[in-house]
Amino acid sequence: MDRIDRAILRELQEDGRLTNQELAQRVGLSASPCMRRVRQLERDGVIRGYRAVVDPEAVGRGFEVLVSIEVRRDRATVEAFEAALRDIPDVVEAYRLFGSPGCLLRIAVADLAAYERLWIERLTSLDGVAEVNSQIIMKRVKEPRGLPVDPGGRA
Repeated sequence: MDRIDRAILRELQEDGRLTNQELAQRVGLSASPCMRRVRQLERDGVIRGYRAVVDPEAVGRGFEVLVSIEVRRDRATVEAFEAALRDIPDVVEAYRLFGSPGCLLRIAVADLAAYERLWIERLTSLDGVAEVNSQIIMKRVKEPRGLPVDPGGRA
């Protein structure tokens, strides 16, 4: 991956709706070579997709919670737990961790009452769950903006 590929990635992470012409101008290429590079980055799996960034408040999910969960650590239990998480739409991110806690979730719901229902009806009732700890997000200080793509860490 060279500096132009990295520039393409930076620009598309900033604005995934750029036309090929706009992208080519920003990275200093003509349209055809720019399109070839983007397609190659897609084929190679470097660019995994394109998404809209949605305002949680606008869709009634402005109450966000970080939840750490301890799960019994046997393979069948962990696999069943992870499969169950994939079926809960309120869980917008889920990570299996080394050490304790074993799992970290980001949950987006309408309000505290909705989170309490989810906590009681779904999270604590999943097989293998030993402990559930919740941290309510007060303020998002830094939004996800994509990954730094340069070796030196520059975004």
